[in-house]
Amino acid sequence: MTNVAVVGSQWGDEGKGKIVDWLSERADVVVRFQGGHNAGHTLVVDGKVYKLSLLPSGVVRGKLSIIGNGVVIDPWALMSEIETVREQGVKITPETLRIAENATLILPLHGALDRAREAAQGAEKIGTTGRGIGPAYEDKVARRAIRICDLADPDTLPERIENLLTHHNALLRGHGADEIDGAETLDALRGISAELLSYAAPVWRSLDEAYRSSKRILFEGAQGFMLDVDHGTYPFVTSSNTLAGQAAAGSGIAVGGIGYVLGITKAYTTRVGSGPFPSEQDNDIGNLLGERGHEFGTVTGRKRRCGWFDAVLVRQSAKIGGINGIALTKLDVLDGIGDLSVCVGYRYEGTNYDYLPAGRNIQAGIEPIYEVLDGWDQSTQGARSWAELPAAAVKYVRRIEELIGVPVALLSTSPERDDTILVRDPFAA
Repeated sequence: MTNVAVVGSQWGDEGKGKIVDWLSERADVVVRFQGGHNAGHTLVVDGKVYKLSLLPSGVVRGKLSIIGNGVVIDPWALMSEIETVREQGVKITPETLRIAENATLILPLHGALDRAREAAQGAEKIGTTGRGIGPAYEDKVARRAIRICDLADPDTLPERIENLLTHHNALLRGHGADEIDGAETLDALRGISAELLSYAAPVWRSLDEAYRSSKRILFEGAQGFMLDVDHGTYPFVTSSNTLAGQAAAGSGIAVGGIGYVLGITKAYTTRVGSGPFPSEQDNDIGNLLGERGHEFGTVTGRKRRCGWFDAVLVRQSAKIGGINGIALTKLDVLDGIGDLSVCVGYRYEGTNYDYLPAGRNIQAGIEPIYEVLDGWDQSTQGARSWAELPAAAVKYVRRIEELIGVPVALLSTSPERDDTILVRDPFAA
């Protein structure tokens, strides 16, 4: 048995929720290792719909769930999410949920700055959720952040908050926004610190014990490869590393403990927010994909941009991210569309590329090179074996495997968790 890291191989929204839930039933421990409450997973378990943003998917199944130090945590959003899930009948206690004591907190001042910056950018805005994730990560690397463990030392909190506001209020003034009151921030933190600290723990020890006991650990990523702060479509990216390598640094487990990397990959492509999108279809095809795939963000409800499958991006994601196999999702959305285009290369000012260059101008101006594949009229929805798939659908999947250089480990044919064709169990890889 091996541990499994689940990551998105595109721009996020690939359907990680269902796959993570499918895997979490087989896992002993489930870990979130990066991001914040700007990304969400939707789970459907026994007919109940759970929408999670910070909580690892394992909480729904009673598994030990860990929020690692690589996650930035809005404590009020977290407590609200815990309460919502409890009302749905899920038991959450410090025995089932542990939060890294060295995780960075998102405070109201972070959201205020995030929104002020986006408003000032106008048409050049990044497309953030405005929830303070970016500013919180900035404070972390600038070594002025407030971490969960700091709440256990209330005598130093006023000084820490004052230090933060010296920086943030100057920026807010510059954007013409209201300044943040330090006393209100301090009171708010004091009001929530006891409950938050009840979950705080040195989670690296829990993970080390689980690893040495041969427990199956599932590392649950958020967003996707092309939103990675280093390797994505910068600056239209998130503020953390979204690759499987971050699972080690963002949770405290030894790098050798990660194991199999499963890249969740949609059978077409979507992205939310601003930034380049080579295979985007701003036309009837894009609208059809969006309608069939119910392409709206779990957290924000924003409509997603839709386009053809981009094999160049996924191949790059697989190589850099060390993806061993993919879970191909939403194949059924392509039923009956007709001919299907797949992006197999790019062209920019007369030069062809078999990868996405890092330059912002090139990314904005490249044109996709397409290969056209036969579509299928029969339904793939609910298929649970290769024999139930139309021949053309099987050819489409096989061609994707060839183009990205990675095999399909799981194939999802509907939002229902059991409508999954298992080719290779990642935990047994």
